[in-house]
Amino acid sequence: MNNHKVRFLLTFLFFSFLFPFPLKAGLPTEQVRSTVDKVLTILQNSNLKSEAKSKERRQQLRQTILARFDFTEMAKRSLGQQWGRRSAKEQAEFVKVFTDLVEGAYTSKIESYNGEKVLYTRENQDSNSAEVDTKIATKKGEEFAINYKLHPIKGEWKVYDVVIENISLVNNYRSQFNRILSNSSYEDLVQKIKEKQLVGAGAKEKS
Repeated sequence: MNNHKVRFLLTFLFFSFLFPFPLKAGLPTEQVRSTVDKVLTILQNSNLKSEAKSKERRQQLRQTILARFDFTEMAKRSLGQQWGRRSAKEQAEFVKVFTDLVEGAYTSKIESYNGEKVLYTRENQDSNSAEVDTKIATKKGEEFAINYKLHPIKGEWKVYDVVIENISLVNNYRSQFNRILSNSSYEDLVQKIKEKQLVGAGAKEKS
């Protein structure tokens, strides 16, 4: 190989490290991106921005989120050991109130969207799980990490946890639920969730 080719290859490799190729998205990233794009389309729809359209906007957001999130698995993991002690009826009720809690908190946060960019930075995948790492870049140059943990269900990758700035939504809720259950009954926990006397993953609390 002549010197010209050697210099070319070395230069190519050097700039490859400085300017890495864009992430080659696998199916988990593609499906997360599809859901995020749908959410952003709803938020950017000028016909849905007015207060009079808030109910319709939130309904569309709800349908989009429900299609990608596995709230049953999230509820199960958040309740921890208590899940197996509950009847099928209690489990179904818990999934419903938990879904309402998380969905409400998640929707209120994403409705504050103000033109931030979503960057897809990394994907890890095996046969039973995947992680899709993203960053939210604000107009002020700040970046916030939001990572999605997913598992496959009938050909779709469903989110079972969201990690915001290293704080797991599932772990955060499990920690709160355990504290409540250590001093109160399961019925009290459900009532507090219904009254939404809890904080989400945005709280600076680590389990």
